[in-house]
Amino acid sequence: MKKQSYILLIILGIFLFPQVNTAQIDFDKKPDDDLGDVSDAYQEYFFEALKQKGIENYQRAVDNLLKCIEIDDSEAILYFELGKNYNNLKNFGAAEDALKTAVNKIPDNEWFLDELYSTYIHQKEYKKAIKTVRQLVKYHPDYKEDLANIYMQTGDFKEALKILDELDDELGINKDRDILRNRIYNATGRKKDQIENLEDRVDKNPESEDTYLRLIYRYSESGETKKAFETAKKLLEVNPKSELVHLALYKFYLEAGQNEKAIQSMKIALQSSQINPESKIKVLADFVKFVSINQQYEQDLVEVTSMLTKIESSGKTLVELAQYYLLKGEKQKALNFYEQALQKEEENFGILRNIILLHIDLSQFDQAHQKSEEGLEVFPSQPVLYLANGVALNYLNRPKDAINSLEVGVDYIIEDPKMEIDFYKQLAKAYTATNNFSKAKTFTDKAKKLEGLN
Repeated sequence: MKKQSYILLIILGIFLFPQVNTAQIDFDKKPDDDLGDVSDAYQEYFFEALKQKGIENYQRAVDNLLKCIEIDDSEAILYFELGKNYNNLKNFGAAEDALKTAVNKIPDNEWFLDELYSTYIHQKEYKKAIKTVRQLVKYHPDYKEDLANIYMQTGDFKEALKILDELDDELGINKDRDILRNRIYNATGRKKDQIENLEDRVDKNPESEDTYLRLIYRYSESGETKKAFETAKKLLEVNPKSELVHLALYKFYLEAGQNEKAIQSMKIALQSSQINPESKIKVLADFVKFVSINQQYEQDLVEVTSMLTKIESSGKTLVELAQYYLLKGEKQKALNFYEQALQKEEENFGILRNIILLHIDLSQFDQAHQKSEEGLEVFPSQPVLYLANGVALNYLNRPKDAINSLEVGVDYIIEDPKMEIDFYKQLAKAYTATNNFSKAKTFTDKAKKLEGLN
C-alpha cells in the first residue's frame, strides 16, 4: 500500500476519551456509580491491545479489543485496530468485516479506507478494491495509479490506459506508469497504439531524448526500420550532443552502407559515460565483426581499443578484443588483452585457460607453468590445468614433475576422450624422457586405443 499509518497513543487518547478539566477532578474520590469502573476497564483493555500489537501478539490484541467492544461498541477506532490485527493474522475475512464497520461509522476516514483497500488486495478482491480506492483518490493522486494497476489486474485495459493518460496530463510522464503502460500494450498486442502514443509525446515535447529513444526502439521492434532511422536522425538534429542515440544510429548507418558515419557513431557510443558496459560490449562486438570483413578500417578499431583501455574497459570488452586478434592469428596481441581481462576478473577460469594455452602455443613454457600452478590453487579439479602444467614441464625438461601433475589430473577427466588421449601422449613423452620405456609404451597404447574408438 502507498501509506502505513501509525496513530500515536496520545492522539488516540484525545479521540477516544472525552476531554475533561483536570482541575475539577478529585483523583482520590471513589466513583459514585459503575461508570468509572467501566471506563477504567475500557482503557485498560484498549491500551493492553495496543501493547500486545506492539510486540506482535496479534491474537491477544484482538481479544482485548473485543472486550472493549463488549463495553462500548460506538468507537470506530476499535474496529480499525481490530481490522489491522486480523490482517496481521491473515484472517482477511474478519478484517474486512471489522474495517467495513469502521468505515460505516466514519465514511471519509482515509486510514480506515486504506486498510480496507489493503485487505481487499490481500484477498485479490479487485472489484471491491476498485470501489474503495476510488474513495481514496481524493486524498492522494498515488491512489489513482493504484487504480490503474487494479484495472490491469482485472483486464480492463481501456480504463487503465484512460487513467494513465489522465495522470500523464496532470503530473507529467513517469517511468513507473510507462512500465505499466507497456505491459498493457504487450498484453493486448496494441503496438500501433503504443507507437501513436510515443509519436504524440514527441510532438508535444520534441526535446525529450528519452521519448525519441523509445520511439526508435518501438519502430525497430515493429520492423519499421526506415521510420526508426529517420527518428534517430531527427533526434540528432534536435539534440546534437545526444550519445545514447548512437546505439541505434551506427546500426542504421551500417545497413545503409554509410561506413564512415557508422564508425563515428560506434566511437561515440564506446566512449560515452552514459552507456552501460553491457551495451558497449555489443557495440564492440559489432565493430570487431565489421572490421574483420572490412580490414581497411582496422586502424579505427586500434584507435578505439586505445581509448577503451584508457577509459573503463570491462573484462568482457577486453575478451572481445582478444578473440578478434586470435581470429586474425595475432596471438601475442590476443594474449595481452586476455591478461588485461584477467586483472579485472581474477577468478574467470575461461580467461585463465586461454592465457595458459596461448603461452604454450607461443612456446612461453615458463609462463605456462607458472600460470597453471597458480590456476590449480584456485581450480584444483580442472584437468586442463594439469595437462597444461604437464606439457610445460615436459618442454622444460622436468619429466618427473610432469608425470606427477599428469597422473593426478587424469583422474579428473569426465567423458572427454580427446583430453584423455592428450594426457596419455604427454605421459608417454615424460616416461620416455626418464627411460621408463615400458610405462611409455603402456600410455602410447592407451592413446592409440582411444584414437581408434573415436
